[in-house]
Amino acid sequence: MAKVFLLAHTPNPEHTVASAAKLCYSSSTITGLTDNLTDEKAASFVEMLSEIGHESPIEHASFTFGIEGVSRSLLAQITRHRMASFSVKSQRYVREGCFEYVTPPEIEAIPEALEIYREIMAADQEKYDRLTEILKDKHQKDFLAEGKDEKTASRLAEKKAIEDARFVLPNACETQMVMTMNARSLMNFFKIRCCRRAQWEIQDIANQMLALVCEVAPNIFKNAGPSCLGGKCSEGKMSCGKPQEVREFYKGLKKQ
Repeated sequence: MAKVFLLAHTPNPEHTVASAAKLCYSSSTITGLTDNLTDEKAASFVEMLSEIGHESPIEHASFTFGIEGVSRSLLAQITRHRMASFSVKSQRYVREGCFEYVTPPEIEAIPEALEIYREIMAADQEKYDRLTEILKDKHQKDFLAEGKDEKTASRLAEKKAIEDARFVLPNACETQMVMTMNARSLMNFFKIRCCRRAQWEIQDIANQMLALVCEVAPNIFKNAGPSCLGGKCSEGKMSCGKPQEVREFYKGLKKQ
């Protein structure tokens, strides 16, 4: 299953946000923004921002996550969050020798389905390897004909081969990424992806991310999560219908 790590974040994120907010609401100079700014005062500033809906100051805090054990299918969803930066393991430069893959829980729960799924993954690996070798052989001959030495020709041929062979790899193929978001973008991310109607893989990622940021910036993310935590469900007729159960889950996740 997927694993999320908090690799880095803005030092003292709540103090940084409070300093930015203080500039908006006081006559303080830049050099005086942090004067007498205790943890309690920083928390108070952050709470005030939440109450009045002033979200721009929390953009000054950013968080960088390492994510592993996710499928290429996840990329199509997570990269829709455009206010973020992504670095993803490349299938163009990294050969997928005996690739790992993600198995959906619903498939894993049914032995017959799991057997078929594993057969498909094994066949994909076999065809990928065979296609890579065919392409590499052709490209290596071309590079040798151009005068490249054998070692260089082999290296360049493999790179060119896997660039095209990757087209047969499944969405299930496992990948890794580094992702950075500011706190305001994360709040929006959590609102959409922590919802029970979100696809299971990205919902799991979102929940892990939320738990991690709550450890270092509990006041910023005090109200983070699906829309039903603080009011009416935004899903309308498609609601899961279990707001109290959802609220209890996130109370435990945030250790409140």
